[in-house]
Amino acid sequence: MRSHLLLEQVQWKDLVQLGRTDVISELLISLPWLLVSFIFAGFQWYILALFCSFMFFLTGLRQVHNAFHFALGISRPATHWVMFILSIVMLGSMHAVQINHLRHHQYCMQEEDIEAKSATMKWWQALLFGPIFPWMLHKKAFEVGSKTQKKWMSAELVANVIVLFLVFVVLDISVLKYHVSAMLIGQCMTAFFAVWTVHHDTEDHIYMARTVRNEFKRVVTYNMFYHVEHHLFPAVPTRRLHILAKRLDEYDPTVEIRHVF
Repeated sequence: MRSHLLLEQVQWKDLVQLGRTDVISELLISLPWLLVSFIFAGFQWYILALFCSFMFFLTGLRQVHNAFHFALGISRPATHWVMFILSIVMLGSMHAVQINHLRHHQYCMQEEDIEAKSATMKWWQALLFGPIFPWMLHKKAFEVGSKTQKKWMSAELVANVIVLFLVFVVLDISVLKYHVSAMLIGQCMTAFFAVWTVHHDTEDHIYMARTVRNEFKRVVTYNMFYHVEHHLFPAVPTRRLHILAKRLDEYDPTVEIRHVF
């Protein structure tokens, strides 16, 4: 009951709308990391390239996460195309991930919640579960998706196959091979970094999620770990979640904060 009273008190609707500068920033936020990762990979400075690829994957997840909730500040048709493009660049079908993510909000930590399967595991189990995780997401999405969603998913997976064929069979460009390999690794790490980190050991918590409060950690992770706030108000864009966090703390400072790190 207390959580419902809290939600009625907290102002959040003023955080939903994004200005033109915000929209442009959201649409381009991952591009610098992608370009720099290509540059470092081209010089074979792979340690630096991997760091930039990790940051690209993080910011790419921020983009698709907002896209899942149509919180990029653009039209719905344009949002679908953003997910399609990121499906090619990051691999996998982002429409398939969207289906499971919205079900995650609906059935959080329940049997039907495929996305949260790794949340109840040990950290090392979540890592080992990683390669199976994308397959489970796509399988479930094709089972429950609409005809339109299945068309998007099929198009994205076909595009993935074409990209993999071009990169590893037709073309001989080491930078592209590096990028695709890094994205494959990233997809296998999402069960740990995108799910376990924000949900582990929260089954008994009022919000069943974790969050952050440290300003430095907030900045370096691009607001991506404000998961309590996101679950409470999924329509609020990621770039505004730190504002929402302050409002939550103000209205109910008695709620225990379980930190991601």
